[in-house]
Amino acid sequence: MISADLGQPLDGYVTKPVETGRYGSKSEDLREGVRRIQDRETQLLALDAVIERSIADSDAGRREPAEKVFDELEARYQAMVDRKA
Repeated sequence: MISADLGQPLDGYVTKPVETGRYGSKSEDLREGVRRIQDRETQLLALDAVIERSIADSDAGRREPAEKVFDELEARYQAMVDRKA
């Protein structure tokens, strides 16, 4: 079991959702917070992997000219605008 002194501001932040019924206990609220941290860390690791692959691709000469990429993005976003109109 973990015991932590959150300090007044954070303790209040954890207590309020329990008092309003959103969570059944402070532990439940804190577990949700830890799960969110896990999710964020997983997303950051995935992003790091994408960045590393992109750098490796660029170093190996597998890249597109920026102008071509920007033109493709502009066309994609314009098509989205056109569909909404």
